Amino acid sequence: MPAPVPVPAPMLATPGDLPPAAQDGRWGYEFKWDGVRAVAAVHDGALTLWARSGTDISVRYPELARLPDALAGHDAVLDGEVVALDDRGRPDFGALQTRMHRTGPEVRRLAAAAPVTYLVFDLLAWDGEDLLHAPYAERRRRLDALGPGGHRWVTTPWFRGGGADVHAASRENGLEGVVAKRLDSPYRPGSRGPEWLKVKNVRTQSVVVGGWRPGLGRRAGGVGSLLVGVHDDAGRLVYAGHVGTGFTAQALRDLAELFTPRPTCPFEGRLAREVIRDARWVEPDLVGEVAFAVWTADGRLRHPSWRGLRDDIAAEDVVEEW
Repeated sequence: MPAPVPVPAPMLATPGDLPPAAQDGRWGYEFKWDGVRAVAAVHDGALTLWARSGTDISVRYPELARLPDALAGHDAVLDGEVVALDDRGRPDFGALQTRMHRTGPEVRRLAAAAPVTYLVFDLLAWDGEDLLHAPYAERRRRLDALGPGGHRWVTTPWFRGGGADVHAASRENGLEGVVAKRLDSPYRPGSRGPEWLKVKNVRTQSVVVGGWRPGLGRRAGGVGSLLVGVHDDAGRLVYAGHVGTGFTAQALRDLAELFTPRPTCPFEGRLAREVIRDARWVEPDLVGEVAFAVWTADGRLRHPSWRGLRDDIAAEDVVEEW
């Protein structure tokens, strides 16, 4: 068996609009899946799952270790998304939250009660052959011919052209959006460029938690809202607003246990008095995701709503996506 190909960091998509209709035939379209991005490395019959942050997350999803028959006796590197599906077969990011941070003995019980699914959408290496420089259309052709499905693995559909119809279908089925990929694009590990575009039905943004405010009423005595930020072009963490909706009571309690208090504000520059008056600062090492309406002119998230933690993204990689 050839030596395994090094596992690349996942290629990222740039937020944007659908390609112009005149260029539609140059693009392939996939549905955007609301889960945790993971590169799967199969070597000598064993699976390793790598998150976008470079963390080995295999122990969190033991139900994926049983490989599809198509991979038996082969080495491969594949790109995909770990998702928790609801009763209608749609990804449920909230349900996935109960699995993302678990590594203890409870993992087996959780996996049996509500197993996740690995949705595969790219083939990056096969039996020692590096496919990163092959065009997207060729990688998808080979993936479809291989058909690595079964045992909690599913090969996702894709479409040549017809982006407007695919996007409409994503909305009708309650999906997050679509990803448009140039048919001739190679796989560029760790990069975010114009060859891949993500067209979301709901705007989401990764954020770094830098502090919190005490709650009132039912939240009295605990966390009421989070103070969050993103990194600017110089790598400085800048304040992006506070998030006070989208939490369950349990989610707030779980977050409080993860905070590492610090005496000073982690955000760059001076903040308004109403922000810092009752703030409790924490080390900026937790990453979450919010849904929001728009960025304001002064760099704040308008109407952000908490969606959950993202331990697949390193805090230093969080930048403004829109």
